[in-house]
Amino acid sequence: MGKDIWKPGTVIYPVPAVMVSCGTMEQKNIITVAWTGTVNSDPAMTYVSIRPSRHSYNIIKETGEFVINLVTERLTYACDFCGVRSGRDLDKFETMHLTAKKGEKVNTPIIYESPVNIECKVKEIIPLGTHDMFLAEVVSVQVSDEYLDETGKFHFDRAKPICYSHGAYYGLGRKIGTFGYSVRKKEETKPVKKPEKKPAKGKTKKSSIKKKSKKK
Repeated sequence: MGKDIWKPGTVIYPVPAVMVSCGTMEQKNIITVAWTGTVNSDPAMTYVSIRPSRHSYNIIKETGEFVINLVTERLTYACDFCGVRSGRDLDKFETMHLTAKKGEKVNTPIIYESPVNIECKVKEIIPLGTHDMFLAEVVSVQVSDEYLDETGKFHFDRAKPICYSHGAYYGLGRKIGTFGYSVRKKEETKPVKKPEKKPAKGKTKKSSIKKKSKKK
């Protein structure tokens, strides 16, 4: 097995495909973004990288807010549409029949149909080249309660999330492990001994010796 040498490029795949809502309830838009992720745990921080030529770029720059809406299989069509059509020409919420609801901590609307809405406030805009990175702090998270169990645990897998890889959208496969499973000690299972059956009181075991029959 050998290795081919490629020129430098963005080949960290798969990545999340998310719908980023921006603006206000009166003037709102959605842009599909693949360059996004977590950059810090405490405080919770994230980013989206957007080309300055995009319609949403100036909206986010002026308001200093945006919402990352995670995408499911059911929302994939809308996700793709919002990435190839411009908000200058139409209302993407209306065209894709998506529900806009004001955020809890931001004025930007969330996409109500998305199971996870991550409300963000911009801390810094970093020019990188083709894209500018909007570094932001997460100020609130909304989740759909239909994916919560009786203990309050959120089961995102039941929402059927998607990912994006080299121009294609994919559903996620089976779970193959949990964090730390490679070093977790396996529980030793000792064989269970069956209790010996004791004969009832007053009774003895019958002899297994068969009497020989006499020849006539």
